[in-house]
Amino acid sequence: MVNIRDLDPSASPLDYYGSELRRLREEAGLKQIQLGGMVFCTASLIGQIETARKVPTRDFSERVDAALGTGGVFSRLVGLVLRSQLPAWFQAYAEMEARATYISAYQAQVVYGLLQTEDYARALLGVDHPDKLDELLAARMERRRILARECPPVLWVVLDEALLHREVGSPETMRKQLGHLLAFRDRPWVQLQVLPFSAGVHTGMMGSFNLLRFEDDPDIFYAESYDSGHMTANSDVIRERSVGYARLQAAALSPESSAALIARVMEERYGDRPGPGERAVA
Repeated sequence: MVNIRDLDPSASPLDYYGSELRRLREEAGLKQIQLGGMVFCTASLIGQIETARKVPTRDFSERVDAALGTGGVFSRLVGLVLRSQLPAWFQAYAEMEARATYISAYQAQVVYGLLQTEDYARALLGVDHPDKLDELLAARMERRRILARECPPVLWVVLDEALLHREVGSPETMRKQLGHLLAFRDRPWVQLQVLPFSAGVHTGMMGSFNLLRFEDDPDIFYAESYDSGHMTANSDVIRERSVGYARLQAAALSPESSAALIARVMEERYGDRPGPGERAVA
């Protein structure tokens, strides 16, 4: 059993989650090993979560709610816990992203976070943060839930062609990621365009950026550097970047032609390859 330590429930969402899990488990008269058996995990994991040494997943939270009959307490709380695992400088943007009704994104280097597969995100996050990979991955996957809402935001993404060719993880990871992008063709509120190499110099040369629109709040412009994010509602910046984004959309391939290019790259660059000792069929 993990040594019991006192938690300050107000210290963080993770500490509050752990203290509530311990309190409700004890109220139910269950030991850690008993609850672990009910939710298909070890007593050690229960102890680590109760002492805020391990970040819970959404699946774990749903199983605990069912086991303890808590009416969805942990399923509601886990969203706050996972968001708190995002880099501090990114958390404000994540909150705005979750509230937006219309998201316009230009991505020059990697697939936009809301559209990443788990394997693709794992490969990206593992480069700089292998020690926090599980927590950061869970937080990124949690961000994607806004697209599954009953009324999701409209999402328009322009992707630079370069990121289709940049192998992240493995050929299999990229094949699944590009296939995931193609799956959004059936969702009318998600539109994807590819800015081809043939576009030459364009208004997004300074780097990736996002524009967020809201029902009752001013629009927001967001861009980030290596370890910080810049967010502003300055009307001059919004005007300039809105025009810039419209120019990117005009220079990019149509959604239909973009899908065709993604499918072609997926097949030609990441299609099945002969293994050692095998020869490709002519």
